[in-house]
Amino acid sequence: MKRIIVTLFCLIIGSSVLAKDVDYEQIYRDLPVPSHSYVHNIDPGEAYDTKNTAWSPYPLFRLTAPLFFKTTMIEPGYYLLTPREHDGKWYMLFKVQGKIKYIVPVYERDVTPVGFYEENLPEPKMTWSQKKHLNFLKFVGERFDKSMREPIPQTYLEIYDLENNFISLIVYWGNHRYYMVLRNIAM
Repeated sequence: MKRIIVTLFCLIIGSSVLAKDVDYEQIYRDLPVPSHSYVHNIDPGEAYDTKNTAWSPYPLFRLTAPLFFKTTMIEPGYYLLTPREHDGKWYMLFKVQGKIKYIVPVYERDVTPVGFYEENLPEPKMTWSQKKHLNFLKFVGERFDKSMREPIPQTYLEIYDLENNFISLIVYWGNHRYYMVLRNIAM
């Protein structure tokens, strides 16, 4: 009986420590509106990120209703989300057809938990011939180092509807995750 009580007590204390109260409204108010821009709205790091891939390694975000960040209205559409650092601060670039359309600040950047992608991303279903083809490419890549392509970073998106019309957007890209706070109505 004592073990059960001690275990329950530890669980209650542990859950209260893990559950952190985040004041999203204060974070939203403290984030500055980005004042920088890129020459011709072209991302300078995109060529480096896509040099070893056949398609864009960035997550595709489909937006069906407008989102707001202070004075910026992000219109509905399809966007490639790209994290970039500028003057020691992280920003998320919303790109359309390779051109930067919006820049939104990231309020927190941390490391993706180990095993996150294995738990949340489904395994691709392949036919027998596709499996044989990939095994052949792997065999050749193991024998000749230059013929093996580097894997693209894994990506994942999470969106949470918060109270007071705030939205939390979490972008997982490679080994890091990026947190943003937006609104679904203008403030």
